[in-house]
Amino acid sequence: MLGVLVMWDKRVLEGLEFEVGSFSISCRFRNCEEGFVWVFSGLYGLSKGRERRELWEELAAIKGLWNDPWCIAGDFNVVRFPAETSNGRQMSTAMREFSSFIEEFELVDPPLRGGAFTWIGGEGGALKARLDRFLFSGDWEERVTGAIQCLLTRPVSDHCPILLDCGGVRKGKSPFRGSPSFVIAKKLQALKHDLKLWNKESLDDVSVKKNAAWEKLKYWDNLESLGSLSEEDRRSQGAARDEFNHCAILEEIS
Repeated sequence: MLGVLVMWDKRVLEGLEFEVGSFSISCRFRNCEEGFVWVFSGLYGLSKGRERRELWEELAAIKGLWNDPWCIAGDFNVVRFPAETSNGRQMSTAMREFSSFIEEFELVDPPLRGGAFTWIGGEGGALKARLDRFLFSGDWEERVTGAIQCLLTRPVSDHCPILLDCGGVRKGKSPFRGSPSFVIAKKLQALKHDLKLWNKESLDDVSVKKNAAWEKLKYWDNLESLGSLSEEDRRSQGAARDEFNHCAILEEIS
């Protein structure tokens, strides 16, 4: 299992059953408020064709195991259409197989707000692609109103976090305001020696610095979405990312 972590709030969701595959973790949940039962699959797709086909087979087996409303999220490591890459390459077999999987299981591919690409790589950030996404079944969409996937600022990874923002669950006693979210993050070690440099009075200053670094990250991400950054711009982007992570750690352990 590579790069998959599924977490949930036990006050909101009750975990009923779990399946761990080679490329995915699937959980059968019940919403604590209204009793809505559904399945979530978090995945990491590999780039090789054979392994990607095994992913489609693994997900098909999950659908065969549980016939509940279904939501899927992760780094599929493939795009659906040439327009989802910055180099605009031609339609490939991998793209066709991805679309065939979505069509076979009648999955909804909701629009992405906040940008066109979820991954930025290559020299100077020249390569961009929409590798990460949420998909869900029609019966899941019927129960969860107004689901929209949103692109978030990337503080660490070359992948942007994406959030599935849900309006609520239909026919429930109260709206389900929580939402599954797909966030790709790097483990950070606690900087214990910095504790000596900060006290309660410094926490406000840390928060101000973190917010300022976050605004800088959003600026550089927006600029990068329009084209490649210069070497100087990338250094500034890296400095803002380091500052944000540093302040986030201090805020967490103080």
